[in-house]
Amino acid sequence: MIKKENLEKTSSWPFVEAKKMLRERKSFIEKKGKIILQTGYGPSGLPHIGTFGEVARTSMMVNALKHLTDLPTEIITFSDDMDGLRKVPDNVPEKELLTKNLHKPLTQVPDPFGKFKSFGEHNNQMLKNFLNKFNFNYNFKSSTELYKSGFFNSTLQIILENYDGILQIILPTLGKERQKTYSPFLPICPETGHVLEIPVKEIKKEKSTIIFDNKGKDLETSILDGHCKLQWKVDWAMRWFALDVDFEMYGKDLIESAILSTRIIKLIGKTNPSGFAYELFLDEKGEKISKSKGNGITIEQWLDYASPESLSLYMYQNPKRAKKLYNEIVPKAVDEYLDFIEKAKTENELQLLMNPVWHVHNSKVPKEKMIMSFSMLLNLVETSNADTKKLLWKFVKKYKKDISEKDYPIFDNLVGYAIKYFNDVIKSKKKYKTPNQEEKKALEALIKTLESCNDKMAPEDIQTLIYSTGKENGYSENLREWFKLIYEVVFGVENGPRMGFFISFFGVKETKDLIINKIK
Repeated sequence: MIKKENLEKTSSWPFVEAKKMLRERKSFIEKKGKIILQTGYGPSGLPHIGTFGEVARTSMMVNALKHLTDLPTEIITFSDDMDGLRKVPDNVPEKELLTKNLHKPLTQVPDPFGKFKSFGEHNNQMLKNFLNKFNFNYNFKSSTELYKSGFFNSTLQIILENYDGILQIILPTLGKERQKTYSPFLPICPETGHVLEIPVKEIKKEKSTIIFDNKGKDLETSILDGHCKLQWKVDWAMRWFALDVDFEMYGKDLIESAILSTRIIKLIGKTNPSGFAYELFLDEKGEKISKSKGNGITIEQWLDYASPESLSLYMYQNPKRAKKLYNEIVPKAVDEYLDFIEKAKTENELQLLMNPVWHVHNSKVPKEKMIMSFSMLLNLVETSNADTKKLLWKFVKKYKKDISEKDYPIFDNLVGYAIKYFNDVIKSKKKYKTPNQEEKKALEALIKTLESCNDKMAPEDIQTLIYSTGKENGYSENLREWFKLIYEVVFGVENGPRMGFFISFFGVKETKDLIINKIK
């Protein structure tokens, strides 16, 4: 049990947001005896890391809530799969098939992969499969199922009753031409199956129907049972209302939508959920990650190269700061994850509440000792030429004779990840530097320094000697350039492991031979 004073003092964002929500929604939560948190997903493209981030961060909120209240919690993962397919994603097969089915609800668009009844169902299943890998506790809900089953009917009738008031909220935000055709309700065309954006001619509240102008032809449609869906901002407010949502986080690009949806839910008789706007995810070029483009690192790629926990850690850190997501950030994320585990061993309770791995592991931080950083393990893959886990472990045990795979499950996984990451990402990008005469002399001096070292020396003592060698050979003003030279010549990269530790692990003679070979 965490001390009350520490729960009050901690400034970690899941606790800050959880406490804020409990204050803002106090009377509503107490009345229903439950806390409902929602995450939204638009299945117009394959799920990407941003989608995972929303569920992971909301799960961290739930973990914080469990220490603040005894009330049960539920995460609803909502798929807006009744939305019309507006454009064909870049990263799917059978583009012609999708082009023929543009504007239809995603659950009526054929699956280009040929595995499910629809493209929406395919993407929903991909999302569920992925979330299940992380053991997230969530309740999946499909927009199509809730519309067609009548679950939303009573709320849709309330929306219809407040039709004019909703128009007064939305119309001022639209251009003059769009104002003429805007309707909160989008009918599903009985002839084409398309989700239509067409103007309203007449509303029949007593019948729960609307007459639309479909290119000069009257189209009377019920708003109930999935014959119509709502425009996005109205749909969001309706969902909050019908599902009685207490909390939802969303990307910074949806702040304006959240403001309008908040005004709509208040108009129809409820209070908006507590909200949290996070910054967007960017690719290597600084462009927003898009489901249709498929840019940035994919969920599958990250899990090929690193643990699910390292990805969760990356999602935890600085949610209000834009984050780049591409292959090269993986090693840094893994090393930060390992560092936080190491720090947790000596931290008090309040410090632990601020430690990201406490949130990543649902307050149960691993006790495993760190053998080496992921960055160093990647260098070891190269220098040992190991291409299997068994071979790399054999090499590790050469220098750490008292360790066993079963006692180091985190590191055992890292061994496999390192081989995959090195071969897929690093190997092709290696650029080994050919040293000039001055640089060669400095490296030859380093070889001489290593001749005076032995494998029993402490890593810090070896590191000190490397510093001294650099200072004595033209790098006294810029030791960063000295180490950069070593990394570029020996490892083919600008940044590398702490050399004292690497040498003490890899072996003095082995490192000396490695440098000699690289100079040649």
